[in-house]
Amino acid sequence: MIDRLSSVKPLTIQAGQISKPLNQSNVKSPFSTMLQDAINHVNHTQNVSDTMTDKLIKGEKVELHNVMIAAEKASITLQSTLEIRNKVIEAYQEVMRMQV
Repeated sequence: MIDRLSSVKPLTIQAGQISKPLNQSNVKSPFSTMLQDAINHVNHTQNVSDTMTDKLIKGEKVELHNVMIAAEKASITLQSTLEIRNKVIEAYQEVMRMQV
């Protein structure tokens, strides 16, 4: 165990490694893209749940437990998205209440 720790080299920062301010050219994934992907994922889970429920109603070959799992996944993703939205709104309102 000690041999493994002694082989770790200390972190050194050179002048060229200092992070640059973020702008459109050096941001790999903008926040809007990340947000859109998350919303698309929630929408996809909802669509999968709806499709599986429709298949079950029509009598097509689909297992009940798979339908229930898909419905719960859709429910959980929607609930977590709503909670995140609520927290973002709370944070925004808190920032707006701050005095400058």
